[in-house]
Amino acid sequence: MTLVEEALRIGRIGPYQLQAAIAALHAAALCSAATDWAQIAALYDELARVNPTPVVLLNGAVAVGMSEGPGRGLRLIDKLGASGALDRYHLFHAARADMLRRLGSRSAAAEAYRRALALTANGIERTFLQRRLAAL
Repeated sequence: MTLVEEALRIGRIGPYQLQAAIAALHAAALCSAATDWAQIAALYDELARVNPTPVVLLNGAVAVGMSEGPGRGLRLIDKLGASGALDRYHLFHAARADMLRRLGSRSAAAEAYRRALALTANGIERTFLQRRLAAL
């Protein structure tokens, strides 16, 4: 945390400092509910200005969904999905599924979880996604 604060004070803020600040906020939170999602969303906005990749934009949309509500997050995620650039990215579908789940759209969330599962081979991620799907 101290190193991140020092790096940000230098004044030449680039993608690495922003990513470190985001990671530090996650690390400082005792749980997801205690995470400063609004600050993380603001940092992703800055990161998107210097590195506007689809994954950075997706992560920012998730942070907005966590800070401003799943409806807002889902709208941003769906807007990103319109280009098709994230169709084969399992975390796009997982993020979309989570917003849908939080909105109570169980069948749409289940379909999104299934799409995410079809795209990942990582055992830990698969187990997590299977648990979420089963809970629906």
